[in-house]
Parts: sequence; structure tokens; C-alpha cells
Amino acid sequence: MFPNVSMQTKILGLVTGLILFVSLLLTIFYSVMEYQRIEQEMGERGLQMAQVVAKMPSVRNAFNEAHPEVILQPIATEVRILSGAEYVVIGNTDSIRYAHPDPDKIGKKMVGGDNDRALRGGESYISEAVGSLGPSVRGKAPILDYEDNIVGVVSVGFMVEDIRSVIYERLGKIIALALLIIVVGVIGGIRLADSIRKDTMGLEPAEIASLYTERTAILSSVHEGIIAVNKAGEITMLNDSARRLLGLSEKQDITRLDEVQPDLEAQRFLRPDARLSNEEALINDRHVIVNAVPVEREGRPAGAVFSFRDKTELKELVDTLSEVREYSEYLRAQTHEYTNKLYVISGLMQLGNYTEAIELISDELDSARSQNRILFTQIQDPTVQAILMGKLGKASEIKVQLNIDDNSGLGPLPGHIGIAQIVTVLGNLLDNAMEEVRSAERREVTFFATDIGQEIIFEVADSGGGLPEEELDRLYERGYSTKASAGRGYGLPLVREVVDELGGYIEAHNSPGSGAVFTVFIPKQEGGVG
Repeated sequence: MFPNVSMQTKILGLVTGLILFVSLLLTIFYSVMEYQRIEQEMGERGLQMAQVVAKMPSVRNAFNEAHPEVILQPIATEVRILSGAEYVVIGNTDSIRYAHPDPDKIGKKMVGGDNDRALRGGESYISEAVGSLGPSVRGKAPILDYEDNIVGVVSVGFMVEDIRSVIYERLGKIIALALLIIVVGVIGGIRLADSIRKDTMGLEPAEIASLYTERTAILSSVHEGIIAVNKAGEITMLNDSARRLLGLSEKQDITRLDEVQPDLEAQRFLRPDARLSNEEALINDRHVIVNAVPVEREGRPAGAVFSFRDKTELKELVDTLSEVREYSEYLRAQTHEYTNKLYVISGLMQLGNYTEAIELISDELDSARSQNRILFTQIQDPTVQAILMGKLGKASEIKVQLNIDDNSGLGPLPGHIGIAQIVTVLGNLLDNAMEEVRSAERREVTFFATDIGQEIIFEVADSGGGLPEEELDRLYERGYSTKASAGRGYGLPLVREVVDELGGYIEAHNSPGSGAVFTVFIPKQEGGVG
């Protein structure tokens, strides 16, 4: 609502409207209450004056005279002037006036029709009626002689118009006060808006909401872990990648960074020169690259922002690129090998040894047909085909027999299994198997794949010496290797991590009378077996 209106305008409009509404409401309430109060007050005042006049001996005695108006008119005039009443009227039991502010109306009947209670019942009361002078609030009192007989009535009145004049006069003061409050409210609204704009760095609420939405989307999309802390060292923001690196679930929260990483105490990074650039740290058993930048507000430390980049993932990416480069080299090696065989066939043909040339061609054709039938007919996923072609070339180079099981059958892999992930899994398993049998008496590696059922199964078996039974539990530890050379022990942990990411699992055992067997189970549906 009102998207193009500035925050200052909204605040001023709200403050001014609220003050106007409250002022109007209070003015109406005050006017009604004040009118009723003044009306009651003047009525009581008129009643008291009427009772006083009715009991005056001169008034009571005047009714025994032949011309009471001669005595009563001066008395009424004096009382009216002294009391400030609009009129003092005295009449007999027939409501004929003996005293009135207008002498011409003496001898005429009183107007208003509200004398009965005084003349018939002897009551003193307050009434409101329209008299000869207009609407008025009047006090009525009966005049009694010395034998308590009703001989007349006194009416002391105040005009309604006079009451309204008093109210209008007081309303003028209230309106002046309301205008002053509005001015103060507007000034306060302007200062409040300026203060808010200063706190929000001059941004409008719509811009802040847009920036917040964009920030949330950016933090959720970036692969790096990002954590922001305040000057007290308390975490104010962390994205999903940071949660994964710290091993935190969505429902699990931490309040301070040093709870999970004591070396990253936030207070150390609150100085402008206390930056951390591309430092390596071990967090949750993962090697990460850490950067820290202090945050300032108005020249004073306000906190710090930490970013975490998983070094393991960078290594996986490098390894994947290396694998792809190796596959290219293997394919070139295979092309070179076939070129050499073509030269041999060409030489045999030139020497006239057609029988030997035909036998060599037949052997190569049978071998190629057997491999191609399985590789291109039963294995239909292009990524797996490329991996196997590369490994076949490598196996040929190092004199290892790589067999693809005749019973293998694999369709295109589901979309949630990435190329890098399948390269990491199959590449490491096949490389480890071929490395294992290079020094064995029988150099054979067998690959099997199937997608029957709810899982995709890959199995790699070798003819090596097998796995030490007592160390099977340590196969997936980073840096652990059954080989003595340095730089090993990363292939199987990477395979395990990728398989876990895909919701699958890996098994390893020794085949009776043969070497090691690794079997990988990956669900066809993302998130687990469906």
C-alpha cells in the first residue's frame, strides 16, 4: 500500500492523522461533557436564586398589594443584575407576569408551559424550555405566603446561547492547544524519520526489504560458508553452507563461533588491521580456507564477517579435472596402440603374410566386438562409457586385464547423479584396483554394473592380495592407506563422501581365493531408496 510514498511522508501522515483524530475525539467528548456541566451549573445557580427570591419578605408581601408589579419589578431587576442571570420573571398562580426584563411583557402570561410543578405541586426544580427570549435553562421556585399557600412563581433563567458562547470560547483554547500539539508532533515526526533514515543508512523500508530478500537469496546460493558476528562475539547470521561445514542441523544453533572453533575468537578481529586471509583450519574434520574481515559502523568496531571455503571440495574438483585429463591421455594412448597394430598389419600385407594379418585382424575384431558389445550396448550411460574407455586404455598401457562383466546392464543415470560424482566414485575404485594388481601374479580387474531394482550397483573386484581384515574399519579415514608411500589415502574417503551425498552406501570385503571387492549402492531416487 502506497509503495511510492517515502518513509518520512508516511510517518508525518501517521503522526498528524493520529493527533488530529485524538484531538477531534477529545474535543467532542470535552464539548459534550462541558456543555452538560455548565448547563447543570447554571440551572442550579438559577434554582438557588429563584428560591432566594421566593423567600424574600418583600416579594411575599407584594402579593397582598393591589399592584404587585410596582414592588416586584425593581426587585427582579436588581437580582438579575447582581446574579448575572439573563432574566428574573415573577408571576402569579395564573402565570401572569409581575416582573420581566422587558416591561412591555408585564401583565402577560408567562411562556414555556413549565410552571405546573411549582404552582400545583409546590416543587422547586430546574427545567429547559423556550421562553419569550428564546431557549433557556431556568430555575423554578414557588412563592408561598405566611400560611404556606402558593401565591406565585419565580423563574430565574440563563440563555442556552450564553452556554454555547462559553463552550465556543473554551473550544477556541482547545483548538489552539491542538494546533500546538500538531506542530510539535510534526516536528517530532520529522526528527524521528531523520533518525530512522540515519539508522537505515538513508534506505527506504521497501529498499531494506528488497536488500534483505536479495541477501537471503545470495547467502543461500553461495557455496562458501559465511558467518557474521557482533562486537560481543555473538553469531548474528550464518548461511546453510556454514551449517554444513560446522556439522549443524537446521534445528541446532550456536551462539558463539568460538564454541566450535576456539582459534576464531571474534574479539581478535574487531580491529581494522586484524584481518585473516586464506588461512587453513581444520573444522569438523574438514580442511577449510578461512577469511575474516572486520565490520565498522561510524568508525567504531561493530563485528566481523568470516567466510569458509572447503579445501576438500577444491581438491575434489582438481582431482576430477585431473581424471578428465587422464582419460584424454588414455584415449590418445589407445589410439597410439591401435596405430601401431595397423602398422604391423600393413607390414604383414606388404610382405605377403596374409594369413597372419587376417588372424591378427580377427583377434582384434573379436576382442573389440566383445568389449564394444558390453560397453556400448549393455552400458548406455555416456559418462560411464567414457570412464570405462579411458580405464581400458590405461589398463592396456600398464598390462592389466580390465574385464567388463558380461552380465552388466546399465541405462542412463538419474539426473541427481552428477558427472563429477560418478567420475570420483568409479575412477578411484578402478584406479585402486589396477594399482593393487600391478605387482600381483594375476593382473585382472573386473567391473560390474546393474540398475535392476531400486538401486544402481557398481562392483569392482581385483585379483590382488586382498584387504587386511583388521584394518577394514580404517579404509575410509583420510590419509590412511595400505601402501607405504606418502600422498595416499584420499581416494576411498572421497568415494565414501560422494556416496553419502547421494544417499547410498559402500561395502568392502575379500573374495574367497581372490582379492578385494568394493560394491557401491546408489538409490535411483534422490534422497534415498524410493
